[in-house]
Formats: sequence, C-alpha cells, structure tokens
Amino acid sequence: MEVVGIGFYYEDMPVGRKFRTIRRTVTETDIVNFISATGILEVLFTDQVFLKEESDIKGRLAPGALGYCFAEGLLAQTTMQHTGFAFLEMHLKIENPLFAGDTIHVEVEVLEARLSRSRPGRGILRTHNRVVNQDGKTALHYTPVRMIKCRPDAKP
Repeated sequence: MEVVGIGFYYEDMPVGRKFRTIRRTVTETDIVNFISATGILEVLFTDQVFLKEESDIKGRLAPGALGYCFAEGLLAQTTMQHTGFAFLEMHLKIENPLFAGDTIHVEVEVLEARLSRSRPGRGILRTHNRVVNQDGKTALHYTPVRMIKCRPDAKP
C-alpha cells in the first residue's frame, strides 16, 4: 500500500526545480513562545515601550531566527519526511523584519544536486530558500546544504 506524506527523494530534486510551500501566519503567541523557549529575551521582543520610543522598527517584531525556523517547519512537513538525513551547512541573510500578523511561505530553487561520495544511496542538495510575506516582500533567504535519501529502487 502506498504511504502518503513522504518527502522528496534525491531523484525528485533536479537542478532548476522550483516550488513553494503552503503559507503560515506568525502570531503574537508564536513570538512569545519562541522568545521564551529560546531565551531571546531582547528588549526588541519584550518591551513595547522601547519599540515605540527608541527603536527604528515599529510593530510587534519577531526574531529573524523565528522566520528561519518557521520556514524549516514548512519544508519539513512536506519535503523531508522519511527522506531528509542531515542539515550540513547554510548561509542566511535577513532582508526585512517579520511582524505578528505576517503570513509567510517559502520559495525554493534547487541550485546543486550530486550523489554523496561517502554515503551510497544518498544525495547532497543545495537550495536557495526565500521566505516571502503576504506583500511579496522577502523577509529572509538562505542556502542550506542537505543530505537526502535516494529512491530505494534507484540505480547508481
């Protein structure tokens, strides 16, 4: 019987493939839970008077790390179940702030795909992941390198 919900295999991710995830709205509760769980208790995220009177950024701000973590969550749900093995490295750049009420999705393009030299049956992927808000503005982008599973029936 077919199992649904399994992520993409190496063979499903040729260089140039592009796709986007579903959306997710960042809520006030998400921000409070995230800063509490991570210990990122910076005044930018905990002091509304500071934001109003001293900060250049106005509004209920979310840490950039929250945007990255939510992007990874959106991807894990749909592209990596049972097929993702390792997150090896990445480059991350924050472009614009995320706020409570922003709705984000991730746009992905495969930049590099090769078979692992040290792990048979595994592929190495480098993608460009762009986190975009409801207005089409890029909040952040990053280029992860991951190890993923090849199809069980794939020929080397």
